Amino acid sequence: MTAPRPRPEILTIDAYVAGQSKVQGVNRIIKLSSNEGAFGPAPAAQEAYRRVAAEIHRYPDGGSVALREALGKRFGLDPERIVCGTGSDELIQHLCHIYGGPGTDIIMSMHGFSMYQISGTYAGSRVLKAPERNLTTDVDAILAAVTPDTRIVFVANPNNPTGSLLPQSEMERLRAGLPPEVLLAIDAAYAEYVTEPGYDPGVKLVDAGENTVMLRTFSKVYALGGLRVGWCYAPASVTDVLNRVRGVFNVNLGAQAAAIAALEEQGWIDCAIAHNTEFRAKLSSFLESVGIKVWPSHGNFILADFGTPARAEAADAFLRGRGIIVRGMAAYDLPHCLRITIGNGEECALVADALGSFMAGQRHG
Repeated sequence: MTAPRPRPEILTIDAYVAGQSKVQGVNRIIKLSSNEGAFGPAPAAQEAYRRVAAEIHRYPDGGSVALREALGKRFGLDPERIVCGTGSDELIQHLCHIYGGPGTDIIMSMHGFSMYQISGTYAGSRVLKAPERNLTTDVDAILAAVTPDTRIVFVANPNNPTGSLLPQSEMERLRAGLPPEVLLAIDAAYAEYVTEPGYDPGVKLVDAGENTVMLRTFSKVYALGGLRVGWCYAPASVTDVLNRVRGVFNVNLGAQAAAIAALEEQGWIDCAIAHNTEFRAKLSSFLESVGIKVWPSHGNFILADFGTPARAEAADAFLRGRGIIVRGMAAYDLPHCLRITIGNGEECALVADALGSFMAGQRHG
C-alpha cells in the first residue's frame, strides 16, 4: 500500500507555533506571547464589526476597494498599488510562490520572522539565513549571500523577535547593492511603534523603483489580529501578479469594516503608541536593574536575555506559575531569551514584580 507523498522539502518545515494562551491550573492568564495590542481594538472598529453582522450572508468586496482607499488616504499612497490580504502572512506566501520556486534562493536574516522560511520552503526555494551583527540585520552578510539564484530578500524592520532596527541609510545601501531583478520585501509590521527620527517603513524605496515591496499589518497597533488583515504597497507590476493569485474574497466582510474604522480613530492609535513608548522603556530599565540584559527594541515587545537556556527556561516556568505567558525563543535559535509583549500598565508591573522576584531567587539560591 502506498499513499500520496508530499514534496520532500515540505517535511523539513517545522510548523509555526503561535503564542500560547493557557496555563493548566491557572485561572487568570496574562498573555504577553503574541505581540497583540495592549488595549484591544478601537471602539469604532468594534462597532463597525458589529454593524455588519446582519450582512454576513453576502460576499465581501473582493478587491477591498474601500479599505485600499482608506489606506491610501491615511498614508498618502496610491490605492491602486495596495493589495490587501488575510494577514501579511498570506502576501508573504504569495510573493514566495510568485518569485521563488525550485532552483531559487530566498534570503532572510538569521533571527528573522519564521514565516519567511516556512513560506519560502513551501514554494520550493532554498532559504538562506544571513548572519546578524548584535542581533541586527547585517547588510554586508546579506549581500555576500546573493547569487544568480537569489530572487527575494526579506527584511523585517523593526525585526521580530529581536526588536532591532536598520537605519534608512542601511536600507538604501541594501537596495542599491542588490541586483535589480531581486525583490526586496520590507516587512514593517511594527512600523507604528518606531520613534526613531528618519525612519521610513519602506514607502521611499517602493517609490524609487520596480523591485521593492512594503508589507504592513492591522494585527499589532490596530489590535485586529483575530480578523487577519494585512496589506502591501508595491510597484504596479507586483500588485498585478498578486491580484492574479490571491484569494478572490481573501479579506472578510467584518475585517474590512473594522480595519476601515480603525484607520479613522487615530486618537486611539496615538494613545497606544505613547503607552508603548513609555512602558517599553520602563520595563526595559527595570529588568536591566535586576540583572537581565534587554536588547534595544523598536516594537511593542522586548527581548530579555537570561544568558543561558536553563535560566531562560526557569524564568519562563516562574512566570507561568504566576499566570504570565511570554514567548520562548528556542525556535529562533535564541534559547537563552524570552520575548515579552508590552501589555497594559498593570501587566507590565506584574512582569516586573515576577522577574524581580525570580532574579532575587537566582542570587540567593
